[in-house]
Amino acid sequence: MTTNHPTHAPATAARVAVVTGGSRGIGRAVAHRLAGDGLAVVVNYASDATAAEETVAAITAAGGRAISVRADVADENAVAALFDRAEEEFGGVDVVVNSAGRLALSPIADLDLAAFDALHRTNVRGAFVVAQQAARRLRAGGSFVGFSTSVVGTQFPGYGAYAAGKAAVEAMTLILARELRGRDVTVNTVAPGPTATDLFLADKTPEQIDRLARTPPLERLGTPEDIARLVAFLTGPEGHWVNGQVLRANGGLV
Repeated sequence: MTTNHPTHAPATAARVAVVTGGSRGIGRAVAHRLAGDGLAVVVNYASDATAAEETVAAITAAGGRAISVRADVADENAVAALFDRAEEEFGGVDVVVNSAGRLALSPIADLDLAAFDALHRTNVRGAFVVAQQAARRLRAGGSFVGFSTSVVGTQFPGYGAYAAGKAAVEAMTLILARELRGRDVTVNTVAPGPTATDLFLADKTPEQIDRLARTPPLERLGTPEDIARLVAFLTGPEGHWVNGQVLRANGGLV
């Protein structure tokens, strides 16, 4: 049942995480890490059921608890049903990580507006819809983590539409944290730099990848596991004093 002020999880119950975009890339690494930390995980996916089931199978084989649930993050009814399923299966929701996203690269002058609309439907509307359900459902002591990009700061050419959408996510972060005053729920956004995922590596030459890898002072690409460790910190007890922040996870890129 949906309430505006959920209670604490029962002391003996495992905490529960909903991870959107949890079938691949950073989302999959986050799902694995949170499951390894003892959370029951709902792995959301948009279309690739096979990848989602592979994620669930790997978690359960390691002794964790997980299910996969299909939902378009921009569809408010589908997202409400996703949270309903989490509550029915595991008893509530304590952590929400919105890692679902799209990428479209093009100079602003050349971008097809249909691609722009599809990008922002997922990255802005979807982020808002998931945050809305998180605000309604998260139990006391819980955490919401959104995803931005370090390109909001670096402002690389070709990323205009993508960075604009992620800047909207950053704008929501402190506002939502303040709106949840008194609920004991944290809201933060992680902004990765170049990270070795299929989404990032697609359509890039080896030379481009090597140049981006050498740009941060640490001189390498990030890994999904690097980002998952930060998410685990933010959603765990050690990170619960961090609230309303955008954290750049990029090896010193900006």
